[in-house]
Amino acid sequence: MKLLPMSLLVAAVALSACTNPNRFGANDDALANPVPSGTLQPSNGIVPGSANDPTSTAYFNQTVGDRVLFEVDQSTLTAAGRATLDGQAGWLATNTDYQAVIEGHADEQGTREYNLALGARRANAAREYLLSKGVPAARLRVVSYGKERPIEICSNEACYAKNRRAVTVLAGGQTS
Repeated sequence: MKLLPMSLLVAAVALSACTNPNRFGANDDALANPVPSGTLQPSNGIVPGSANDPTSTAYFNQTVGDRVLFEVDQSTLTAAGRATLDGQAGWLATNTDYQAVIEGHADEQGTREYNLALGARRANAAREYLLSKGVPAARLRVVSYGKERPIEICSNEACYAKNRRAVTVLAGGQTS
């Protein structure tokens, strides 16, 4: 019978230890921006692999931009598309340990076969542009998904516009 009161006391003490997040002297900033266990916090504020790390895929996707959009039934790059690809070429030039697969996509209009061919033309347009900017051919591959992998599914122009794209997907890079 003495076991029950003792176990309740131990449970109460254990739970009370969890109520003070600052019990080990952590400051509020460390609580607001926790760093995963075993991760060293760099002195320059850049967390490796995060969107503020210029060598990371997260940075490439969010800051440089991983996709270019196309007009209806077109595989010609727009000015905005060329600007994005200029950024990609610069990033790939400084991060030579990455390979890239350029995925071509189309909206749901048209046949499967037509959209596979259109996606291939879009991916190749992006690849050719990157090659013209000095990215080695050995680092670039293309694949077409046609209309098989839409971002948006609905039958209006806003959705169609998001699905007409070429997406640069990175592979490789640093493993540490």
